[in-house]
Amino acid sequence: MDVRVTGHQVDIGDSLRELAVGRMQSLTEKYFSRAVSANVTMSPGPHNDFICDIVAPVAQGVVLKAHHRAPEARIAFEGAGDKIEKQLRRYAKRLRDHKGNGSDDFVETAGYTIFAVPPEAEEQSEESSDHPAIIAETKVDIPEATVSDAVMMLDLRNTNALMFKNRASGELNMIYRRDDGNIGWVEPPAR
Repeated sequence: MDVRVTGHQVDIGDSLRELAVGRMQSLTEKYFSRAVSANVTMSPGPHNDFICDIVAPVAQGVVLKAHHRAPEARIAFEGAGDKIEKQLRRYAKRLRDHKGNGSDDFVETAGYTIFAVPPEAEEQSEESSDHPAIIAETKVDIPEATVSDAVMMLDLRNTNALMFKNRASGELNMIYRRDDGNIGWVEPPAR
């Protein structure tokens, strides 16, 4: 397994480097038989603390990401490492559960609920919402997946939204994490 431990404006000591490499290798051995890579980046936080970011590509375009901030570098790494371990455990479980399914050709249905606009949103001034900032994101591949696999990828990639090509319909769909903690699913109307 290839583990790269780097410091961004911070010096990484040998003990932290050994801890990171050892922990990531033990996680890989515990949950996967084949090797993966991981990038561990330590950087200073805004309040004299440390930030640890871990990015670990697993398989088939699935990338695990974790971020943790703590007053000490070792604690920041441990927090991010715990998040990666939780994601790996979920991913391994879902792969085991999915293997026994036997069929990928199914259509899932989803219900939806329309909520009233919260009073706070109505009270906001029009000036603040007229010109929102546009944030450029990196280009990513759009995977072909079932809805349940797309939800798994959303969790594993630790993102708020995921566009995917629905394996059942062949159409582009999007899933996103709602403010209430549930997953929203956007599907184009039938033509």
